[in-house]
Amino acid sequence: MPRNSKITSTSNSKKSGASVKKPVKTESSTRRGTDQEDTPNPKRPKLNEVNTDLNSLNVNCLTTTNDGRVNNFKIASWNVAGIRACIKKNGMDYIKKEQPDIMCLQEVKCSLNKLPEEVNIDGYNNYWCLGSKEGYAGVGLYSKVKPLDIKYGLDKPEYDSEGRVITAEYDKFFIVVTYVPNAGAGLKNLPRRLQWDIDFRNYLKSLDEKKPVILCGDMNVSHQPIDLANPKTNTKSAGFTQEERDGMTALLAEGFIDTFRYLYPEKIGAYTYWTYLGNARSRNVGWRLDYFILSKNLIDNLCDNIIRTEVYGSDHCPIVLYLNI
Repeated sequence: MPRNSKITSTSNSKKSGASVKKPVKTESSTRRGTDQEDTPNPKRPKLNEVNTDLNSLNVNCLTTTNDGRVNNFKIASWNVAGIRACIKKNGMDYIKKEQPDIMCLQEVKCSLNKLPEEVNIDGYNNYWCLGSKEGYAGVGLYSKVKPLDIKYGLDKPEYDSEGRVITAEYDKFFIVVTYVPNAGAGLKNLPRRLQWDIDFRNYLKSLDEKKPVILCGDMNVSHQPIDLANPKTNTKSAGFTQEERDGMTALLAEGFIDTFRYLYPEKIGAYTYWTYLGNARSRNVGWRLDYFILSKNLIDNLCDNIIRTEVYGSDHCPIVLYLNI
């Protein structure tokens, strides 16, 4: 693993539906979630102009498992769209407020020697799988409890040089954080993406044979039409081709659960990504690209999956999983 790197620093109401305004339908766009025909409203704030109100952010969860057990384990995941930019937008303050047991990051976009000091947060061990290309991909994992083992990548150089996977082993499960390859503009990278889906699915199956798996990250696909604002105009767009959606279906068929849709099968307007263009976030013209996916034999431990739409600092928002372990 010549390019994958590790830093360890140790220091002192659910299931209710929601209604949203029907989005304006436009021509298909390779810019995910972009409504190009809409005229931006100057009174609506742009994403970069909004700060997270951490004082009013409620990070508690009263939801229990189906048999009444309260949550005692929290995992958060966030595509930060550049760790250095996110730090400038108080992204580390969000992590300190959320206080998850495990925090997973995608699109760190930073080489190891350029990681700023602010990435070190008291009380956490941190681990980084960073690619060889500056400003591209990269994933990170924070953990209050030191894992039994850490693995970087899939043992496949064609992916591992980009920094796309960290696997952390704990007593009762594996945590896998991933940033899945994008099919790209004009779907030029679709064949590579589809091969990734096969290789990654086989990797997860091999883990699941040993211990249950908790998978999180930016999966770069909206699985069903309910998972994006404009499905009809994006069937040829990266992230919503039939081939990519079939890849997610195939993964779930292997004994894994999309926790959000398990809990909220009919909830609309639930997105985790919005383009910076056209005030998409303020209009909620978005995509659900970020997931927590569990092995089926962990489903009885599930309490809730929350989308933190009120947290800014990236074109994605964090997602949070509550479990009883």
